[in-house]
Amino acid sequence: MKLELRGVTKKFGDFVANDAIDLVIEPGQIHALLGENGAGKSTLMNVLFGLYEADAGEILIDDVPVQFDGPRQAMEAGIGMVHQHFMLIPVFTVAENVVMGNEPIKMLDLIDTNQARRTVTEISDRFGFDVDPDALIEDLPVGVQQRVEIIKALSRQASILILDEPTAVLTPQETDELMEIMRQLKKAGTSIVFITHKLREVKEVADTITVIRRGKVVGTASPKASQNELAQLMVGHSVALTVEKKPPELKGPALDVHHLCLLDPDGRPLLDDVSLTVERGEILAVAGVQGNGQTELAETLVGLRRPTAGSIKLDNHELAGLSVHDVLAAGVGFVAEDRSTDGMIADFTVAENLVLDQIDEAPFSKAGALDLAAIAEHARHQIEEFDVRTQSADVPISTLSGGNQQKVVLARELSRELRLLIASQPTRGVDVGSIEFIHQRIVAERDVGTPVIIVSTELDEVLALADKIAVMYRGRVVDVVPPTTSRGVLGLMMAGASYEDALKEEAAAAKKTAAKKAVQKGDDHE
Repeated sequence: MKLELRGVTKKFGDFVANDAIDLVIEPGQIHALLGENGAGKSTLMNVLFGLYEADAGEILIDDVPVQFDGPRQAMEAGIGMVHQHFMLIPVFTVAENVVMGNEPIKMLDLIDTNQARRTVTEISDRFGFDVDPDALIEDLPVGVQQRVEIIKALSRQASILILDEPTAVLTPQETDELMEIMRQLKKAGTSIVFITHKLREVKEVADTITVIRRGKVVGTASPKASQNELAQLMVGHSVALTVEKKPPELKGPALDVHHLCLLDPDGRPLLDDVSLTVERGEILAVAGVQGNGQTELAETLVGLRRPTAGSIKLDNHELAGLSVHDVLAAGVGFVAEDRSTDGMIADFTVAENLVLDQIDEAPFSKAGALDLAAIAEHARHQIEEFDVRTQSADVPISTLSGGNQQKVVLARELSRELRLLIASQPTRGVDVGSIEFIHQRIVAERDVGTPVIIVSTELDEVLALADKIAVMYRGRVVDVVPPTTSRGVLGLMMAGASYEDALKEEAAAAKKTAAKKAVQKGDDHE
């Protein structure tokens, strides 16, 4: 089935999310839609899937114009979509989720549960998904839940499958498994639209790459293109994808987290006996699949959550139980995971956001009154130093791009003398060019002797910045390992394996692969 989009435009008020986009998906092709967060990729696919109505343009299937008033019509036309946030009901079984809205009926209008199970088993066996139709969704790992979403789409005879940022919540091993699934689907004739911002994955699996920037198609590329070439298409100028970093100069312990525990309102552990040490002049990166306690750890360290047990000592001063204001006053800088809700005030100006946590202190406040001249001069200096692209310091920060908003947040936190910097998802929703700048500033802060904690679900970011890596799984630290640790070992640890077990498993896998290659080589000689 051939799919074509011609001149598709989608607006939200005055904001143009998709600007006259043309796109052709050939049958049996993995077509990557590459672009930064906010570039318009997901919006375009939501238009295709009938979730949004286009303001202009048309959709054609096999050269025939079609119009979808909702997802059901898109599915009936052979289009399936696996959303970044899964649409599954946790307390239902796999089979119940797969047939929901399309239930097989037997006599007396009862749901044919045996047929539902057979549907799951048939698709699972055909593609090697290894999914139990009777398993509850809430008991399944995230990677298996994603397979359930794919089975759900395939059960509705999808000829075109849209995968929206499908690796965002997967371990490296689960990502590899998904890539293999995509290849199998392609081999079976399914066309795949692969929405992503990850260059490595695009090069590994795509047949064709279309790059979207600020709502427009800016070019197409072959998977043979270098990561630098793809990055340049994404942002419009050349960028460095790796940050230069010299070995750390350790200057003694600064932060000591000892047996930290945190319970949710139902008494379930969010942090389970976490102990960490960070020295002055080093970066500790906290890695793990989203939802394994990293967010709670950062929020507890900065005082947004009160621990149920344990201590947090910075230069031998206890921080556990202090308010956010007191933690910041103790010299802790904090780049929040979600800048829009916790890192800035959208309606405030750039200048005001640059002094949010110092607004009641000299030189910005004197005798209870704001010193507007001092605030303006501070903003001018920070905008210049951090290369913030803005019309002026007096515009609302909401008018800036995501990358420039993040630069403002980082500039604010680094504008004072710090004893600890905590940066949670520091480059989420940020363009490649801004990522380069933010990484350089974080490393520069480390180089002046500040201890730094980075929390990131992006393994590339972890490996680029870390002097040591703490891997978290279900609220506990599995182990702290060097940055030379392989992706395979880190992926196994992110799924709960100990460092030693992960090393053994990787070695066994390498041995098995080598033996398989030897057999294939012998067969080739024959």
